[in-house]
Amino acid sequence: MPTSHRAKGGAHRKNPRRKWSASVTAHSNALALEQSVFTWKDPRRIAASLKRSAERSKRRKGTPFQSAMSMLTFYINRAGRDLDASQRRVLQRAKEELRKQFGRD
Repeated sequence: MPTSHRAKGGAHRKNPRRKWSASVTAHSNALALEQSVFTWKDPRRIAASLKRSAERSKRRKGTPFQSAMSMLTFYINRAGRDLDASQRRVLQRAKEELRKQFGRD
């Protein structure tokens, strides 16, 4: 019977690569976002800000829509369970609003 090469039991070592998303959040130069944009309560305002940032950016690889949507999705996924339900709903509505503002509804 073949045995696994993984250690059995004991404490897991922290993998330094595991926290890559925290580094991206802190040091990303993908878009120059307005401060605290993801904490705002108005989905239309969030979408407008992301759209403006994406259209002004010279550092993006995709279209402005792709860049803005991926930044919003990244934030939602990164926050995970720490994002309260009401703010998650606001950000989900901001996605819908972003699609409208880019004419992709």
